[in-house]
Amino acid sequence: MVCPICTVAIGAGLGFSRALGIDDSLTGLWIGALIVSSAIWMISWMDKKKIHYLFRKISVFAVFYAAVIWPLYHWNYMGIPGNELFGMDKILFGTIMGTLIFFFAIFSDKYIKRNNQGKGLIKYQKVIIPLVFLILSSIITYLLLKIYGV
Repeated sequence: MVCPICTVAIGAGLGFSRALGIDDSLTGLWIGALIVSSAIWMISWMDKKKIHYLFRKISVFAVFYAAVIWPLYHWNYMGIPGNELFGMDKILFGTIMGTLIFFFAIFSDKYIKRNNQGKGLIKYQKVIIPLVFLILSSIITYLLLKIYGV
């Protein structure tokens, strides 16, 4: 499960990013990536401890998303009228996008390794690829928000 301190840190980081004028959809990108990363770590830990049950991966992801999203709604960071993008809350939209981008980064890393005899092309590729994807996505999102005045 996402630790309570991490959830509070996400809320504080969101408040801090708002104070700096960073759009909630950008913050949501990183929240989505953090949730996916944390859930994958938990599943990996459960594998090492030989903890298996029906729908384990789905339930881990559901608990992690709930542990982050529910407090953000509860503390009124989400669900604010007018804070929407494409008819969806900006944090939720960013979280979904961050989730998809992070999964795409993971699959890209695996694809590169599969086509390179199981090795990465560079050291720390497993870390660098998701970071590059998230940074590029943040820049593109920021530019699109500026261009369209959202």
